[in-house]
Amino acid sequence: MKKIIIAIDGFSSCGKSTMAKDLAKEIGYIYIDSGAMYRAVTLYCLEHHLFRTDGSIREEELQRQMKEIHISFRLNPDTQRPMTFLNGNNVEEQIRTLEVSSHVSPVAALGFVRRAMVEQQQAMGKEKGIVMDGRDIGTAVFPKAELKIFVTASAEIRAQRRYDELKAKGQEVSFDEILRNVKERDHIDQTREISPLRRADDAILLDNSHLTIAEQKEWLKEQFNKAVHES
Repeated sequence: MKKIIIAIDGFSSCGKSTMAKDLAKEIGYIYIDSGAMYRAVTLYCLEHHLFRTDGSIREEELQRQMKEIHISFRLNPDTQRPMTFLNGNNVEEQIRTLEVSSHVSPVAALGFVRRAMVEQQQAMGKEKGIVMDGRDIGTAVFPKAELKIFVTASAEIRAQRRYDELKAKGQEVSFDEILRNVKERDHIDQTREISPLRRADDAILLDNSHLTIAEQKEWLKEQFNKAVHES
């Protein structure tokens, strides 16, 4: 069967990563979490004090250090889920904290960061047979992807999902703070100058506000089967 590229874009906390991971595992494709790559760069910035006290980024310093930031993915042998590595260190847990979530959008909006990440992502997709999720996969990274999905849900539902996820990990978080973060990220993602979040003209819309995981999986598999037979 011919291999294709599957691009899943959409708003933060829509469950894109879980959806993409599950689909990749089921169809035997490689999953690449582009959002984790930007989160890893953000974590690097936090660890290397590249944020000023007012929250702005030391852009010139970050640009100089971009060549020292190497991001890769490895499968967890127990869960068969991909883990994110930053310069050889497993940072899967650290990049999912609210602190990273609160800082990632301005980092991801920087042109030189996006260019570096897109270059890495395109290299990963040369052989096809991949599922990648993010904000600009179907518009900027793989505009010729054979299957494009754009995922959305209400801000309140997305904030609740994020709240439940962090609480389950034992983190003390505020729902209102998370909701505010979700709305701020939406605004930054949609209005940034470089590769803003938007639905590609040929992307299929999925509003998963009220879908069960099983319903979502069935819908995705159906879209995959259609795309493979049409390509």
